[in-house]
Amino acid sequence: MLKERIEEVTRANQEFYQAFESLDIARMDRIWAQQEYVTCIHPGWTLRIGWPSVRDSWVLIFNNTFSMKFDLTEIQVQVAGDVAWVICTENITSKQGDATQESRVLATNLYERVGEQWKIIHHHGSPVMG
Repeated sequence: MLKERIEEVTRANQEFYQAFESLDIARMDRIWAQQEYVTCIHPGWTLRIGWPSVRDSWVLIFNNTFSMKFDLTEIQVQVAGDVAWVICTENITSKQGDATQESRVLATNLYERVGEQWKIIHHHGSPVMG
């Protein structure tokens, strides 16, 4: 049972990054729990609380990014009942205008099991320096 839950959360996390890479807000809408308690902290940003504020942050990112590609490393997945978390390093290649940027972000993604689906309820990214 635990192994199955870990596999489900791993797939949910992959879907999160696929939605992120697609820069498609409709895809992001489908994977988040659209609740008042969801939270998001993008690197260098202030805390966003509640689905409308979290969603607006994704719209801003998507509207200002030409492309984004993730290579995840150091992935850790834990499940405790109906809550799960993934800690990973996001190795990001992004393009804004003509400029290509490479960066590394240490991320924590928190999931809640809603019915048969794992929905993301928190994303926190911190830049890795050096």
